[in-house]
Amino acid sequence: MIEIRQLNPREPFPWKLLYTADPSREAVADYTARGVCFGAWESGKIIGVSVLLRTRPFTMELVNLAVEESCQGRGVGKRLIRHAVETARNAGCTVLEVGTGNSGIAQLALYQRCGFSIDSIDKDFFSRHYREKIIENGIECRHMIRLKMELGEERIP
Repeated sequence: MIEIRQLNPREPFPWKLLYTADPSREAVADYTARGVCFGAWESGKIIGVSVLLRTRPFTMELVNLAVEESCQGRGVGKRLIRHAVETARNAGCTVLEVGTGNSGIAQLALYQRCGFSIDSIDKDFFSRHYREKIIENGIECRHMIRLKMELGEERIP
């Protein structure tokens, strides 16, 4: 059974897992300090993580979503997204946003299957803000694909 809950300050922080979704230690440190981190736990072990950040009035952003490689494909990411939707709604938000790299084919598919729609592209985001090149699926990650979900109704299958 998987339990999703906010990490408490006495627990070790899942830095390694967070870095699998975002290799920038500076970016991860910044948004984890300002956001709320949730873990997906199974048998006492953290297998997934998400970070939510209030960005504007009525808007929350899912700034990090990561699942242990050995647990991928089991619906953990989808459960973390459902939890993010519920958390944003409970906080009075009407919009949930997420950004991912142009090379993250599986991530783009997951977010769209869960009800997000592509909203914009921040061209050369990763080239401007990340020191090291990111290569994923044989593609250089240069652009941030911004996706958005209106929270008026439940849409996650």
